[in-house]
Amino acid sequence: MSRRSKLLLFALVLSPATLPAQSTSSRRIGADIAFLADDARDGRGIGTAGLDASAEYIARTFARIGLSQPFPDGFFQTFTIDPTAPAAAHTGIGGAVVKNVVGVLPGRGPLAGQVIVIGAHYDHLGLGGPNALDPDSTGIVHNGADDNASGTAAVMEVARLLRGRLRGDRRTIVFVTFTGEEEGLIGSTYYVQHPVAPLDSTVTMLNFDMVGRLRDDKLLAMGAETALEFTPLLDSLNADYKFDLKASGDGWGPSDQASFYAAKIPVIMLFTDLHSDYHRVSDDFATINTNGEGRIAGFAADLAVALATRPERPTYNSIPRPEPPKGGTRAWLGTIPDMTGSPGGVRLTGVTAGSPAADAGLQAGDVLIKLGDYDIANLNDMQNALVSYKAGDVVQIVVRRSEETKTLTVTLRSRG
Repeated sequence: MSRRSKLLLFALVLSPATLPAQSTSSRRIGADIAFLADDARDGRGIGTAGLDASAEYIARTFARIGLSQPFPDGFFQTFTIDPTAPAAAHTGIGGAVVKNVVGVLPGRGPLAGQVIVIGAHYDHLGLGGPNALDPDSTGIVHNGADDNASGTAAVMEVARLLRGRLRGDRRTIVFVTFTGEEEGLIGSTYYVQHPVAPLDSTVTMLNFDMVGRLRDDKLLAMGAETALEFTPLLDSLNADYKFDLKASGDGWGPSDQASFYAAKIPVIMLFTDLHSDYHRVSDDFATINTNGEGRIAGFAADLAVALATRPERPTYNSIPRPEPPKGGTRAWLGTIPDMTGSPGGVRLTGVTAGSPAADAGLQAGDVLIKLGDYDIANLNDMQNALVSYKAGDVVQIVVRRSEETKTLTVTLRSRG
Protein backbone atom coordinates (compact mmCIF):
# COMPACT_ATOMS: atom_id res chain seq x y z
CA MET A 1 0.00 0.00 0.00
CA SER A 2 1.36 3.43 -0.91
CA ARG A 3 2.23 5.92 1.82
CA ARG A 4 -0.60 8.19 0.63
CA SER A 5 -3.23 5.44 1.02
CA LYS A 6 -1.85 4.44 4.42
CA LEU A 7 -2.21 8.01 5.65
CA LEU A 8 -5.73 8.30 4.24
CA LEU A 9 -6.80 5.01 5.77
CA PHE A 10 -5.21 5.96 9.11
CA ALA A 11 -7.22 9.17 9.12
CA LEU A 12 -10.38 7.34 8.11
CA VAL A 13 -10.20 4.79 10.90
CA LEU A 14 -8.41 6.56 13.75
CA SER A 15 -9.43 10.21 13.64
CA PRO A 16 -13.18 10.36 14.39
CA ALA A 17 -12.85 13.80 15.97
CA THR A 18 -12.02 15.35 12.61
CA LEU A 19 -14.33 13.27 10.41
CA PRO A 20 -18.06 12.48 10.35
CA ALA A 21 -19.02 9.54 12.55
CA GLN A 22 -18.07 6.27 10.86
CA SER A 23 -20.34 3.24 10.92
CA THR A 24 -18.86 -0.23 10.99
CA SER A 25 -19.90 -0.64 7.35
CA SER A 26 -18.25 2.59 6.24
CA ARG A 27 -14.99 1.68 7.99
CA ARG A 28 -14.89 -1.71 6.30
CA ILE A 29 -15.80 -0.19 2.95
CA GLY A 30 -13.04 2.40 3.36
CA ALA A 31 -10.46 -0.30 4.08
CA ASP A 32 -11.55 -2.32 1.03
CA ILE A 33 -11.44 0.65 -1.34
CA ALA A 34 -8.09 1.81 0.05
CA PHE A 35 -6.61 -1.57 -0.88
CA LEU A 36 -8.25 -1.91 -4.29
CA ALA A 37 -7.53 1.69 -5.34
CA ASP A 38 -3.91 1.78 -4.16
CA ASP A 39 -1.22 2.56 -6.74
CA ALA A 40 0.20 -0.93 -6.11
CA ARG A 41 -2.88 -2.47 -7.79
CA ASP A 42 -1.71 -1.15 -11.20
CA GLY A 43 -5.12 0.37 -11.91
CA ARG A 44 -6.53 -3.19 -11.97
CA GLY A 45 -5.93 -3.45 -15.70
CA ILE A 46 -6.30 -6.74 -17.58
CA GLY A 47 -3.09 -8.75 -17.37
CA THR A 48 -1.62 -6.86 -14.40
CA ALA A 49 -0.38 -8.27 -11.12
CA GLY A 50 -2.59 -5.70 -9.41
CA LEU A 51 -5.75 -7.20 -10.92
CA ASP A 52 -4.70 -10.65 -9.70
CA ALA A 53 -3.89 -9.26 -6.24
CA SER A 54 -7.35 -7.69 -6.15
CA ALA A 55 -8.97 -11.03 -7.02
CA GLU A 56 -7.00 -12.71 -4.21
CA TYR A 57 -8.11 -9.99 -1.77
CA ILE A 58 -11.77 -10.45 -2.72
CA ALA A 59 -11.46 -14.24 -2.40
CA ARG A 60 -9.89 -13.92 1.06
CA THR A 61 -12.72 -11.63 2.08
CA PHE A 62 -15.36 -14.06 0.80
CA ALA A 63 -13.63 -16.83 2.80
CA ARG A 64 -13.64 -14.75 6.01
CA ILE A 65 -17.32 -13.98 5.53
CA GLY A 66 -18.02 -17.68 5.24
CA LEU A 67 -19.31 -17.87 1.67
CA SER A 68 -19.19 -21.24 -0.11
CA GLN A 69 -16.70 -21.92 -2.90
CA PRO A 70 -18.44 -22.96 -6.14
CA PHE A 71 -15.45 -24.03 -8.27
CA PRO A 72 -12.53 -26.46 -8.19
CA ASP A 73 -10.35 -23.30 -8.07
CA GLY A 74 -12.26 -22.18 -4.98
CA PHE A 75 -13.81 -18.77 -5.56
CA PHE A 76 -12.20 -18.24 -8.98
CA GLN A 77 -14.09 -18.67 -12.25
CA THR A 78 -11.00 -18.69 -14.45
CA PHE A 79 -11.10 -18.34 -18.23
CA THR A 80 -9.03 -17.10 -21.16
CA ILE A 81 -10.10 -14.11 -23.24
CA ASP A 82 -10.63 -15.31 -26.79
CA PRO A 83 -7.99 -13.69 -29.04
CA THR A 84 -10.65 -13.38 -31.76
CA ALA A 85 -13.13 -11.60 -29.49
CA PRO A 86 -14.33 -8.21 -30.73
CA ALA A 87 -13.50 -6.85 -27.28
CA ALA A 88 -9.85 -7.89 -27.75
CA ALA A 89 -9.37 -6.06 -31.04
CA HIS A 90 -6.61 -3.43 -30.80
CA THR A 91 -6.28 -3.89 -27.02
CA GLY A 92 -3.74 -6.66 -26.66
CA ILE A 93 -5.83 -8.52 -24.08
CA GLY A 94 -6.60 -11.53 -26.29
CA GLY A 95 -5.23 -14.68 -24.68
CA ALA A 96 -5.09 -13.15 -21.18
CA VAL A 97 -6.12 -15.49 -18.37
CA VAL A 98 -8.62 -13.70 -16.14
CA LYS A 99 -11.05 -14.59 -13.38
CA ASN A 100 -14.40 -13.67 -11.96
CA VAL A 101 -14.53 -14.07 -8.18
CA VAL A 102 -17.68 -15.88 -7.04
CA GLY A 103 -18.98 -16.77 -3.57
CA VAL A 104 -22.26 -18.41 -2.64
CA LEU A 105 -24.60 -17.93 0.31
CA PRO A 106 -26.77 -21.06 0.11
CA GLY A 107 -30.52 -20.76 0.30
CA ARG A 108 -32.89 -22.74 2.47
CA GLY A 109 -36.25 -24.42 2.02
CA PRO A 110 -38.43 -24.36 -1.11
CA LEU A 111 -36.83 -21.13 -2.43
CA ALA A 112 -33.25 -22.43 -2.26
CA GLY A 113 -33.23 -23.53 -5.91
CA GLN A 114 -33.72 -19.94 -7.06
CA VAL A 115 -30.81 -17.48 -7.26
CA ILE A 116 -30.17 -13.78 -6.78
CA VAL A 117 -26.90 -12.51 -8.24
CA ILE A 118 -25.26 -9.53 -6.53
CA GLY A 119 -22.32 -8.19 -8.50
CA ALA A 120 -19.91 -5.47 -9.53
CA HIS A 121 -16.84 -5.28 -11.75
CA TYR A 122 -13.47 -5.05 -10.04
CA ASP A 123 -11.30 -4.21 -13.06
CA HIS A 124 -10.41 -0.69 -14.19
CA LEU A 125 -8.32 1.07 -16.84
CA GLY A 126 -4.80 0.20 -15.70
CA LEU A 127 -2.55 2.95 -17.04
CA GLY A 128 -5.27 4.78 -18.91
CA GLY A 129 -5.35 4.46 -22.67
CA PRO A 130 -8.20 4.72 -25.20
CA ASN A 131 -11.01 4.32 -22.65
CA ALA A 132 -9.67 7.07 -20.37
CA LEU A 133 -10.89 10.66 -20.59
CA ASP A 134 -7.50 12.20 -19.75
CA PRO A 135 -5.25 11.20 -22.67
CA ASP A 136 -2.40 13.32 -21.30
CA SER A 137 -2.24 10.91 -18.34
CA THR A 138 -1.65 7.74 -20.36
CA GLY A 139 1.01 5.70 -18.60
CA ILE A 140 -0.09 6.82 -15.12
CA VAL A 141 -1.99 4.47 -12.81
CA HIS A 142 -5.74 5.08 -12.93
CA ASN A 143 -6.91 3.79 -9.55
CA GLY A 144 -10.66 3.74 -10.23
CA ALA A 145 -11.69 4.27 -6.62
CA ASP A 146 -15.29 4.97 -7.55
CA ASP A 147 -15.18 3.02 -10.83
CA ASN A 148 -15.37 0.43 -9.56
CA ALA A 149 -13.55 -0.27 -6.32
CA SER A 150 -16.62 1.26 -4.69
CA GLY A 151 -18.96 -1.28 -6.26
CA THR A 152 -16.65 -4.16 -5.39
CA ALA A 153 -16.50 -2.98 -1.78
CA ALA A 154 -20.30 -2.77 -1.74
CA VAL A 155 -20.61 -6.41 -2.86
CA MET A 156 -18.30 -7.52 -0.05
CA GLU A 157 -20.11 -5.41 2.54
CA VAL A 158 -23.56 -6.63 1.50
CA ALA A 159 -22.23 -10.20 1.78
CA ARG A 160 -21.08 -9.44 5.35
CA LEU A 161 -24.44 -7.96 6.26
CA LEU A 162 -26.48 -10.78 4.75
CA ARG A 163 -24.34 -13.53 6.25
CA GLY A 164 -25.69 -12.64 9.67
CA ARG A 165 -29.11 -11.35 8.72
CA LEU A 166 -30.90 -13.96 6.59
CA ARG A 167 -33.09 -16.42 8.46
CA GLY A 168 -35.61 -19.03 7.41
CA ASP A 169 -36.56 -19.92 3.85
CA ARG A 170 -34.69 -17.88 1.26
CA ARG A 171 -33.18 -17.95 -2.19
CA THR A 172 -29.53 -18.70 -2.80
CA ILE A 173 -27.43 -15.55 -3.22
CA VAL A 174 -24.44 -15.62 -5.57
CA PHE A 175 -21.92 -12.79 -5.10
CA VAL A 176 -19.82 -12.08 -8.20
CA THR A 177 -17.08 -9.57 -8.86
CA PHE A 178 -16.60 -9.49 -12.62
CA THR A 179 -13.47 -8.93 -14.64
CA GLY A 180 -13.18 -7.18 -18.01
CA GLU A 181 -16.20 -4.89 -17.75
CA GLU A 182 -14.24 -1.94 -19.09
CA GLU A 183 -13.33 -3.93 -22.21
CA GLY A 184 -16.89 -4.93 -23.10
CA LEU A 185 -18.69 -6.76 -20.26
CA ILE A 186 -16.35 -9.73 -20.70
CA GLY A 187 -16.68 -11.22 -17.22
CA SER A 188 -20.44 -10.87 -16.85
CA THR A 189 -21.04 -12.26 -20.33
CA TYR A 190 -18.87 -15.25 -19.46
CA TYR A 191 -20.75 -15.78 -16.19
CA VAL A 192 -24.14 -15.67 -17.93
CA GLN A 193 -22.86 -18.35 -20.32
CA HIS A 194 -21.36 -20.40 -17.44
CA PRO A 195 -23.53 -19.73 -14.35
CA VAL A 196 -23.03 -21.60 -11.08
CA ALA A 197 -26.70 -22.66 -11.25
CA PRO A 198 -28.97 -22.98 -14.31
CA LEU A 199 -29.54 -19.48 -15.60
CA ASP A 200 -33.32 -19.81 -15.59
CA SER A 201 -33.12 -20.16 -11.79
CA THR A 202 -31.73 -16.61 -11.48
CA VAL A 203 -34.62 -14.31 -10.58
CA THR A 204 -32.82 -10.96 -10.20
CA MET A 205 -29.40 -9.41 -10.69
CA LEU A 206 -28.39 -6.49 -8.44
CA ASN A 207 -25.39 -4.54 -9.76
CA PHE A 208 -23.22 -1.87 -8.13
CA ASP A 209 -21.29 0.47 -10.41
CA MET A 210 -19.90 3.73 -9.01
CA VAL A 211 -21.62 3.96 -5.62
CA GLY A 212 -18.85 5.82 -3.78
CA ARG A 213 -19.73 9.44 -4.46
CA LEU A 214 -23.12 10.01 -2.80
CA ARG A 215 -23.93 13.74 -3.07
CA ASP A 216 -27.05 15.43 -1.72
CA ASP A 217 -28.43 11.93 -0.97
CA LYS A 218 -29.02 11.33 -4.70
CA LEU A 219 -29.12 7.61 -5.52
CA LEU A 220 -30.10 6.18 -8.90
CA ALA A 221 -31.75 2.76 -9.16
CA MET A 222 -31.45 2.02 -12.85
CA GLY A 223 -33.46 -0.87 -14.26
CA ALA A 224 -36.34 -0.32 -11.86
CA GLU A 225 -38.78 -0.87 -14.72
CA THR A 226 -37.43 -4.35 -15.56
CA ALA A 227 -39.79 -5.97 -13.05
CA LEU A 228 -43.25 -4.75 -12.15
CA GLU A 229 -42.57 -5.06 -8.41
CA PHE A 230 -39.30 -3.13 -8.26
CA THR A 231 -40.44 0.50 -8.03
CA PRO A 232 -42.91 0.04 -5.15
CA LEU A 233 -40.40 -2.19 -3.34
CA LEU A 234 -37.61 0.39 -3.67
CA ASP A 235 -39.88 3.20 -2.54
CA SER A 236 -41.03 1.20 0.48
CA LEU A 237 -37.46 0.42 1.61
CA ASN A 238 -36.39 4.01 1.04
CA ALA A 239 -38.89 5.24 3.64
CA ASP A 240 -36.25 4.43 6.26
CA TYR A 241 -33.18 5.61 4.32
CA LYS A 242 -34.59 8.81 2.82
CA PHE A 243 -32.37 8.92 -0.24
CA ASP A 244 -33.32 11.23 -3.07
CA LEU A 245 -34.05 8.04 -4.97
CA LYS A 246 -34.50 8.09 -8.73
CA ALA A 247 -35.90 4.66 -9.60
CA SER A 248 -36.52 4.26 -13.31
CA GLY A 249 -35.21 2.96 -16.56
CA ASP A 250 -34.53 -0.18 -18.53
CA GLY A 251 -31.92 -2.86 -17.89
CA TRP A 252 -29.46 -1.97 -20.62
CA GLY A 253 -26.80 0.64 -20.06
CA PRO A 254 -23.00 0.17 -20.15
CA SER A 255 -22.49 -2.08 -17.13
CA ASP A 256 -22.74 -5.73 -16.15
CA GLN A 257 -26.49 -5.79 -15.50
CA ALA A 258 -26.99 -5.58 -19.28
CA SER A 259 -25.53 -9.08 -19.71
CA PHE A 260 -28.26 -10.44 -17.43
CA TYR A 261 -31.08 -8.34 -18.82
CA ALA A 262 -30.25 -9.59 -22.30
CA ALA A 263 -30.90 -13.06 -20.86
CA LYS A 264 -34.37 -11.93 -19.69
CA ILE A 265 -33.47 -11.51 -16.02
CA PRO A 266 -34.82 -8.46 -14.11
CA VAL A 267 -32.02 -6.18 -12.93
CA ILE A 268 -31.31 -3.18 -10.73
CA MET A 269 -28.13 -1.12 -10.89
CA LEU A 270 -27.37 1.24 -7.99
CA PHE A 271 -25.33 4.28 -9.05
CA THR A 272 -24.41 7.63 -7.50
CA ASP A 273 -24.03 9.27 -10.93
CA LEU A 274 -21.13 10.51 -13.03
CA HIS A 275 -18.61 13.11 -11.91
CA SER A 276 -15.61 15.02 -13.26
CA ASP A 277 -13.15 12.31 -12.12
CA TYR A 278 -14.81 9.55 -14.16
CA HIS A 279 -12.21 7.58 -16.17
CA ARG A 280 -9.52 9.99 -15.09
CA VAL A 281 -6.44 9.56 -12.94
CA SER A 282 -8.12 11.76 -10.29
CA ASP A 283 -10.67 9.02 -9.42
CA ASP A 284 -8.82 8.29 -6.19
CA PHE A 285 -9.54 7.11 -2.66
CA ALA A 286 -9.64 10.62 -1.17
CA THR A 287 -12.79 11.41 -3.19
CA ILE A 288 -14.88 8.57 -1.74
CA ASN A 289 -17.82 9.22 0.59
CA THR A 290 -17.53 6.11 2.77
CA ASN A 291 -20.39 7.19 5.03
CA GLY A 292 -22.68 7.51 2.05
CA GLU A 293 -21.63 4.16 0.66
CA GLY A 294 -22.24 2.55 4.05
CA ARG A 295 -25.84 3.74 3.87
CA ILE A 296 -26.16 2.42 0.32
CA ALA A 297 -24.84 -0.98 1.41
CA GLY A 298 -27.45 -1.11 4.18
CA PHE A 299 -30.21 -0.18 1.73
CA ALA A 300 -28.98 -2.80 -0.74
CA ALA A 301 -28.84 -5.47 1.97
CA ASP A 302 -32.46 -4.73 2.91
CA LEU A 303 -33.37 -4.95 -0.77
CA ALA A 304 -31.57 -8.28 -1.07
CA VAL A 305 -33.40 -9.66 2.00
CA ALA A 306 -36.75 -8.69 0.48
CA LEU A 307 -35.86 -10.23 -2.87
CA ALA A 308 -34.50 -13.39 -1.25
CA THR A 309 -37.50 -14.07 0.96
CA ARG A 310 -40.62 -12.90 -0.92
CA PRO A 311 -42.50 -15.99 -2.19
CA GLU A 312 -43.01 -14.83 -5.79
CA ARG A 313 -40.34 -14.25 -8.42
CA PRO A 314 -40.17 -10.68 -9.77
CA THR A 315 -42.27 -10.30 -12.90
CA TYR A 316 -39.90 -9.70 -15.83
CA ASN A 317 -40.75 -6.72 -18.01
CA SER A 318 -39.28 -6.60 -21.52
CA ILE A 319 -38.10 -3.15 -22.59
CA PRO A 320 -36.53 -2.65 -26.04
CA ARG A 321 -32.86 -1.76 -26.09
CA PRO A 322 -32.44 1.96 -26.86
CA GLU A 323 -30.87 2.59 -30.23
CA PRO A 324 -29.04 5.72 -31.34
CA PRO A 325 -31.44 8.03 -33.18
CA LYS A 326 -30.30 7.51 -36.74
CA GLY A 327 -32.58 7.87 -39.70
CA GLY A 328 -31.83 7.68 -43.39
CA THR A 329 -31.61 4.49 -45.41
CA ARG A 330 -28.76 2.64 -43.70
CA ALA A 331 -29.74 -0.93 -42.86
CA TRP A 332 -30.43 -1.86 -39.25
CA LEU A 333 -30.77 -5.43 -37.96
CA GLY A 334 -31.13 -5.07 -34.17
CA THR A 335 -28.85 -7.81 -32.86
CA ILE A 336 -26.87 -7.67 -29.60
CA PRO A 337 -23.45 -9.23 -30.31
CA ASP A 338 -21.43 -11.21 -27.80
CA MET A 339 -18.14 -9.32 -27.43
CA THR A 340 -16.26 -12.21 -25.81
CA GLY A 341 -15.62 -14.40 -28.84
CA SER A 342 -16.02 -15.02 -32.57
CA PRO A 343 -16.89 -18.74 -32.83
CA GLY A 344 -16.75 -18.84 -36.62
CA GLY A 345 -19.37 -16.11 -36.80
CA VAL A 346 -21.09 -13.55 -34.57
CA ARG A 347 -22.70 -15.06 -31.48
CA LEU A 348 -25.71 -13.14 -30.17
CA THR A 349 -26.46 -12.43 -26.54
CA GLY A 350 -29.90 -11.21 -27.54
CA VAL A 351 -31.97 -9.24 -30.03
CA THR A 352 -33.73 -5.92 -29.61
CA ALA A 353 -37.48 -6.29 -29.10
CA GLY A 354 -39.42 -5.15 -32.16
CA SER A 355 -36.32 -5.12 -34.36
CA PRO A 356 -35.93 -6.77 -37.78
CA ALA A 357 -33.86 -9.49 -36.06
CA ALA A 358 -36.65 -10.21 -33.57
CA ASP A 359 -39.28 -10.24 -36.31
CA ALA A 360 -37.18 -12.74 -38.29
CA GLY A 361 -36.87 -15.08 -35.30
CA LEU A 362 -33.22 -14.63 -34.35
CA GLN A 363 -32.49 -15.62 -30.74
CA ALA A 364 -29.90 -15.27 -28.03
CA GLY A 365 -27.25 -17.94 -28.55
CA ASP A 366 -27.54 -17.96 -32.35
CA VAL A 367 -24.24 -17.70 -34.24
CA LEU A 368 -24.73 -15.63 -37.38
CA ILE A 369 -22.60 -17.08 -40.18
CA LYS A 370 -24.07 -15.52 -43.32
CA LEU A 371 -25.93 -12.28 -44.06
CA GLY A 372 -27.25 -11.97 -47.58
CA ASP A 373 -24.38 -12.58 -50.00
CA TYR A 374 -21.70 -12.28 -47.30
CA ASP A 375 -20.05 -14.93 -45.17
CA ILE A 376 -19.71 -13.74 -41.57
CA ALA A 377 -16.67 -14.83 -39.54
CA ASN A 378 -16.60 -11.94 -37.05
CA LEU A 379 -18.26 -8.67 -36.07
CA ASN A 380 -16.28 -6.67 -38.63
CA ASP A 381 -17.65 -8.89 -41.43
CA MET A 382 -21.17 -8.35 -40.14
CA GLN A 383 -20.78 -4.57 -40.01
CA ASN A 384 -19.34 -4.50 -43.54
CA ALA A 385 -22.23 -6.62 -44.80
CA LEU A 386 -24.85 -4.32 -43.27
CA VAL A 387 -23.22 -1.28 -44.86
CA SER A 388 -23.78 -2.84 -48.27
CA TYR A 389 -27.55 -2.99 -47.76
CA LYS A 390 -30.22 -0.36 -47.21
CA ALA A 391 -33.47 -0.13 -45.33
CA GLY A 392 -36.19 -2.15 -47.03
CA ASP A 393 -33.87 -4.82 -48.44
CA VAL A 394 -35.00 -8.41 -47.83
CA VAL A 395 -32.07 -10.77 -47.18
CA GLN A 396 -31.46 -14.32 -46.04
CA ILE A 397 -29.59 -14.84 -42.76
CA VAL A 398 -27.96 -18.17 -41.88
CA VAL A 399 -27.34 -19.00 -38.21
CA ARG A 400 -26.05 -21.94 -36.21
CA ARG A 401 -28.50 -22.76 -33.44
CA SER A 402 -27.28 -25.54 -31.17
CA GLU A 403 -26.53 -28.39 -33.60
CA GLU A 404 -28.69 -27.05 -36.42
CA THR A 405 -28.17 -24.56 -39.24
CA LYS A 406 -31.18 -22.36 -39.92
CA THR A 407 -31.96 -19.92 -42.70
CA LEU A 408 -34.18 -16.98 -41.79
CA THR A 409 -35.57 -14.13 -43.86
CA VAL A 410 -35.22 -10.60 -42.55
CA THR A 411 -36.51 -7.28 -43.84
CA LEU A 412 -33.94 -4.64 -42.89
CA ARG A 413 -35.13 -1.27 -41.63
CA SER A 414 -33.61 2.07 -40.77
CA ARG A 415 -32.79 2.77 -37.14
CA GLY A 416 -34.66 5.31 -35.07
